[in-house]
Amino acid sequence: MEEQAEMVGRAFVDHYYHLFDTERASLSSLYQPTSMLSFEGQKIFGVDDITSKLNQLPFDQCKHLISTIDSQPSSPTGGIVVFVSGSLQLPGEEHHLRFSQMFHLIPTPQGSFFLQNDIFRLNYG
Repeated sequence: MEEQAEMVGRAFVDHYYHLFDTERASLSSLYQPTSMLSFEGQKIFGVDDITSKLNQLPFDQCKHLISTIDSQPSSPTGGIVVFVSGSLQLPGEEHHLRFSQMFHLIPTPQGSFFLQNDIFRLNYG
């Protein structure tokens, strides 16, 4: 179970940040109406508002550089918690922004996962 959580967590992280960096509007497919995003302390609920927030960020292009991925099974029903640390490279910026992000993945009846909880924070200092 733990090995599968690691494998799914890593595959999800690769997929999520690829979409974020290249087709941000496509991230909507990963969320559901019950999903929640905490972005720098701002709480956002539901796929439409989450998608709107992510698409209105003050930069169009970026590149996520992942440092660590930690995954754990979260429940007997197959949920997975994924914690990511890394840096964000913005065009024209010399310094990368360090960040941490937590995802709570919930299995779907179709055999995939959706993002129930998403918490993002920049790491200052």
